[in-house]
Amino acid sequence: MKILELKDVVRKDFPIYYRRLYSGMAVIELLNKSVESALAFQIETKPAGDTEVTITSLEEVDYPLLPLKKELKKFIGELDSTGSLPD
Repeated sequence: MKILELKDVVRKDFPIYYRRLYSGMAVIELLNKSVESALAFQIETKPAGDTEVTITSLEEVDYPLLPLKKELKKFIGELDSTGSLPD
């Protein structure tokens, strides 16, 4: 399993400044085939400056959810740290 990309990522308006909500499509490689899954996630900035990624919604995928969510959080965290997510 490998996360290939996040596409059509859109930031939703949210009144709390330290929490950012996003939705989009995750392109995942599962057993040598590419699968797209709808995804919603949030990134929250903690008081100490750390960020926490939470997957709030993920379309049904024929793969164990825990390792998939772990990889998605890691991938999203890397995108956030490089500034690749929309403002």
